[in-house]
Amino acid sequence: MMNSITLIIPCFNEEDAIPLFYKETEKIKKDLRGYQLEYLFINDGSTDHTLQTLRDLHSSFPDKIHYVSFTKNFGKEAAIYAGLRESSGDYVAVMDVDLQDPPEFLPLMLEGIEDENYDMVGACRVNRQGEPKIRSFFANQFYKLINKLSDTQFVPGVRDFRLMTREVVNSVIQISEYNRFSKGIFSWIGYNTKYLEYTNRKRVAGETNWSFWQLVRYSIEGIINFSEKPLAIASYVGLGSFIVSIIAIIFIVIRKLLFGGSAYGWASMISVILMIGGIQLLCLGILGKYIGNIYLETKKRPLYLIKEKDNTNNYEHK
Repeated sequence: MMNSITLIIPCFNEEDAIPLFYKETEKIKKDLRGYQLEYLFINDGSTDHTLQTLRDLHSSFPDKIHYVSFTKNFGKEAAIYAGLRESSGDYVAVMDVDLQDPPEFLPLMLEGIEDENYDMVGACRVNRQGEPKIRSFFANQFYKLINKLSDTQFVPGVRDFRLMTREVVNSVIQISEYNRFSKGIFSWIGYNTKYLEYTNRKRVAGETNWSFWQLVRYSIEGIINFSEKPLAIASYVGLGSFIVSIIAIIFIVIRKLLFGGSAYGWASMISVILMIGGIQLLCLGILGKYIGNIYLETKKRPLYLIKEKDNTNNYEHK
């Protein structure tokens, strides 16, 4: 039986991009050392004709085009996890359907695994040309911040696009936590990893489904999931504000006793109250975020629900 590479492709409202992705990716199969490409599309609750496009593609190529359709939008992290669980190839790759992940990197990734003995070969953007400057700025600051806060190291510009051995896939599947941050998980599990650099590419079709605030929220999840330092920072901030308040009170009392100045005043009082109250709310918010994640984990809800898989309705959950 011919060895295979499973491509996991999360899709959310990508009806126009799917045919273009398939056409471009098929061009490189001759360079894959005889490995057969198996496409596994994950329809993440699309509201356009993505599901029908996948059905038609599967009907045309039933042996190599497969799909899983969720009951609703569970997010890209759930789609990646579902794809890893459903994959069957000797090697497994995660790719975006918009062709921002260059398919021609797959032969180079395969070379890195088979000739250089890497367990995983990923892709890393060296620039963010074409993105809004404000988004690029905050993305760069995120990597600087999380690498300072977390013991798990994150490569700036790293993508979910990577080729993995079956051993790596099995390790990722074992991490079944509800609050997922794949970039951190891929780094945390270890293994011998290589990154290929490339310049940023534009989408071939459609619009990005990630808004600025969604990316901010995703970044916060990454920090919360892979660092406990915000809790320590909140404690230090609270301790610092308490010390500053004590010093301020002592200063006001001494000034009153020595110089006869006023120890009263609505403006100063309100300012101090607002400052301390704001610090308390900040610390409570950080603590609440951690508690919220714990709450979601203890519920043991499935990460996703499958409504349809290769034209068969089986309503299963993982």
